Amino acid sequence: MNGLELAERFYEECVKPMLSEQFSDLLPQLAVGLFGSGSECYGFDDAVSTDHDFEPGVCILLPDEETVDRQRAFRLERAYDKLPKEFLGVRRSMVAPVGGARHGVLRTAEVFADKVGAPDGVLTVRQWLTVPEHALSEATNGKLFFDGRGEVTRIREGLSRYPEDIRKKKLAGHLLLMAQAGQYNYRRCLKHGETGAAQLAAAEFVKHTMSAVFLLNNVYEPYYKWSFRAMRALPKLSLLAETAEYLITTDNGPEIAETKYDMIEDAAADVIDELMHQGLTRAICGDLEKHAYSVNDAIADGEIRNLHVLAAV
Repeated sequence: MNGLELAERFYEECVKPMLSEQFSDLLPQLAVGLFGSGSECYGFDDAVSTDHDFEPGVCILLPDEETVDRQRAFRLERAYDKLPKEFLGVRRSMVAPVGGARHGVLRTAEVFADKVGAPDGVLTVRQWLTVPEHALSEATNGKLFFDGRGEVTRIREGLSRYPEDIRKKKLAGHLLLMAQAGQYNYRRCLKHGETGAAQLAAAEFVKHTMSAVFLLNNVYEPYYKWSFRAMRALPKLSLLAETAEYLITTDNGPEIAETKYDMIEDAAADVIDELMHQGLTRAICGDLEKHAYSVNDAIADGEIRNLHVLAAV
């Protein structure tokens, strides 16, 4: 049983009965679920994950203080704390993890302000361009078990994917950096005898290729340590995860370097094919830089289109 399943069982068997018996009048104002930081919110947790911040727990989200005042919120906090200290053989921690509480009674506005900088989840263009992608992923991952007002569901749906012009802006930036690092600088670094710099170029190519693949799937890229795991499960271009891993885990000796450059070009070709399939580019060539500017030119909003091509990466 992974952490998300454990949380849902904890809700059904402990939290839900407590709320129904002690806070029936408050129940229509609440939302309960598990999302945010932590591998368990993605279903990525395993035996290693249990060594820290792993416990049965849920987020109970409250509206503003005018709707649910501090006193009632405090009583709810105490009731939540009194739930069984162990559930299905897993102990609950009474210490908040580094970075703040992940479970317990929280204000909806504070949760989304912390994650994306907007209490109501409504982002400005600037915020869409600058909020870290993993934060958007954490605001929309996991699962809601109950949402009396529907407010949290609406916020999460509004944040569930980039607006199309923002997606194109980010994609254009990543394509340009893929071109610079992989198609141009990798080989040049090797010709200069700079094998360390070549490996940095390969790593930059991989980083931006992975970001482009998530954007082409219209899915947020999670925190970097989960990027490979999440990429392998994507419906489009998931096989590039194996290429990416090879490029950053092999050396740059003469016998391998040419193979790696060929793999870079093959990955670029796969990305270009998907760009063309989605109608995102009008360029007809193998040069990712030209495709980057073509994607940028297709942005409908003139203000966003005219920002620097790298403004969103």
